[in-house]
Amino acid sequence: MVAENVVKGDNVAKILAQALDAGEGLLRLTPTWVPRSFLHPGRRIKLFPGDLYAYGANRGGIDERWFGSTTEAANEGRVWHEGLSFCSFEGQNFLLRDAVSEAGGRIIGDAMFKKYNKWPVYSKFFDNMGPIPHHMHQRFEDAKLVGQEGKPESYYFPPQYNNVDNNFCYTFMGLEPGTTKDQLRKCLENWDKGDNGILDLSKAYRLKRGSGWLIPPGVLHAPGSLCTYEPQWGSDVFGMFQNIVEGRYVPWSLLVKDMPLEKHRDLDFIIGQLDWEKNVDPTFKDNNYLEPIVDEAASGPGYTDRWIVYGTVDGEQLFSAKELTVEPGAKCTLQDPGSSGWITVQGKGRIGKLALQTPAMIRFGQATEDEVYITHEAATRGVEVENTGSEPLVSLRYFGPGVHGKLPKVGDYKQK
Repeated sequence: MVAENVVKGDNVAKILAQALDAGEGLLRLTPTWVPRSFLHPGRRIKLFPGDLYAYGANRGGIDERWFGSTTEAANEGRVWHEGLSFCSFEGQNFLLRDAVSEAGGRIIGDAMFKKYNKWPVYSKFFDNMGPIPHHMHQRFEDAKLVGQEGKPESYYFPPQYNNVDNNFCYTFMGLEPGTTKDQLRKCLENWDKGDNGILDLSKAYRLKRGSGWLIPPGVLHAPGSLCTYEPQWGSDVFGMFQNIVEGRYVPWSLLVKDMPLEKHRDLDFIIGQLDWEKNVDPTFKDNNYLEPIVDEAASGPGYTDRWIVYGTVDGEQLFSAKELTVEPGAKCTLQDPGSSGWITVQGKGRIGKLALQTPAMIRFGQATEDEVYITHEAATRGVEVENTGSEPLVSLRYFGPGVHGKLPKVGDYKQK
């Protein structure tokens, strides 16, 4: 399960320099698979079915693939590299996290490296047969109480990975306007008495392929069963507020795992970790729903670049994402103001000197040609993308904080 031929820590300088020079600032990444013990894999992220339990049945099925990640998965019994992306070059592998530590300026840019001293975001596919428990991710000030960081996140539902709906193509988000804290408190008090009824206090939204959502920290959500591309802050904190999902019991420990130990039975404290006003917002969809917006300045004959994740969280541009489509036989020069993690979701071609091929099936531990990290130096210089296949070449790429000088606002899609 551990990547072979791993170059660790302070020893990455030489191979990193060679990889950056050979790839002209592009790094090849290998698939990063993450299991979740409390969820049921949706079987759409191309992993060979016989490998779904490659970490062991006790760890649960693999339902997530993480992209450009320097964030560890917060799973019990995790392997040492769980959640971390590996770069691959000439048969050797090294962590993207170590690469950023070694050459942060070249990889994520001097400004970002100076401010964060790391790549502070990541993205993933999460893919489940049914819904996830209604849960929230802590705000930054609350996560700090346990030495963690908060976790705003976003969703995009790529059509290429959603040939079927699976069991529940709806997501509960927030709480119905007018819901009281006493009503939510009763749900927590009834944790061991059967279904605690929290979904009775919420609203489900039907999920639409090719659309998305922006979810601030402290907001309850129960993601549905579409395979989801999820740019987010580099943290894995959460608190589950729903105790039974599709007949599966969720232990209290998953509600309080990222809260101070002395607060694990303090219901007022637990409820206080929610951003109450955002949860009961009567215009929740208007303030959080996203439709793609074509970036006319970055599009041209034979290629279209679309914003798929945009807007700010509490006034800050923390992450964003775009979808690039290049038609057969076409090429373009991609030039961004900052680094990004790239995943190919359809077609074949090349980016710079690196081949691109969307796999039909991936064995656990197998390398692929669909994932790339575009470093700051390559992004700002410009890199050529060419479609060498017979169908559209489609990719998703996500960016870190403060990269774009001009970013659409939530709701701007209505003006198109």
